[in-house]
Amino acid sequence: MKTLQGSMTALVTPFRNGVVDEKAFQRLVERQAAGGTAAVVPVGTTGESATLTHEEHRRVISLAVEAAGGMTVIAGAGSNSTAEAIELARFAEKAGADALLTVTGYYNKPTQAGLIAHFTALHDATNLPIILYNVPGRTVANLSVETIGALSKLPRIAGVKDATGDLARVALQRLASGADFIQLSGEDMTAVGFNAMGGRGCISVTANVAPDLCAEMQKATLAGDYAGALAIQDRLAPLHDVLFAETSPGPVKYALSLMGLCADELRLPLVGPTDATKTRVKKTLAGLGLLD
Repeated sequence: MKTLQGSMTALVTPFRNGVVDEKAFQRLVERQAAGGTAAVVPVGTTGESATLTHEEHRRVISLAVEAAGGMTVIAGAGSNSTAEAIELARFAEKAGADALLTVTGYYNKPTQAGLIAHFTALHDATNLPIILYNVPGRTVANLSVETIGALSKLPRIAGVKDATGDLARVALQRLASGADFIQLSGEDMTAVGFNAMGGRGCISVTANVAPDLCAEMQKATLAGDYAGALAIQDRLAPLHDVLFAETSPGPVKYALSLMGLCADELRLPLVGPTDATKTRVKKTLAGLGLLD
């Protein structure tokens, strides 16, 4: 199994004139490799998977695998339909992805028993390691510590991306799932604290913009150098903050457009950030030396 720790980037999906900008996307993947990123995560929340067609979703996974080089590719394969999630997971495996990121069933509001049944079916349908994705702020469905503990007993449920922002869960999850269960932060601002509590990395939005700094910070935490990690976190904190000033990936796509890396085009119902947020993004990028 390829590495599932360190700095991992929740990739944006660039659009141009309403279609996926394939060349820009692969350049973004190559930039991640050059910046020291351990893994890329296409077609997750940041990749606007909710508004991609199935054909686009599959194509973006294939593009990521092609451009990844030695990086791990953790393909988004989530849905509120178990059958649809299985279909995406099987495609990702066939396309050459190394692992899957699978979100909880949104909208349907499944019970914990329903979530266990959903992820068990997904587990049984593929040979890839699975990272559970718990983001109740978007899905309403919240995977309990106990439910994750039960799922962790399945051989290919390798870990969880925890986007709750609740650091107490990291300690409780270690007790429920064991120290070998991989816990990844899904929230940039608390990533250093998450690792200090027992986490092993972050699936990051900020790493789209500053992959090298995010990679250095994660390497420092995994080496036990929390003073060094904190120094980098202090530099990145304003960027973490502004990239979530409005619904992601609006601000991060605008940041990437200022850097000449892709257009800032979003798909409805998402719209671009306000002028006030744009001003903050420009100022923050300039402060980090990321604008020419």
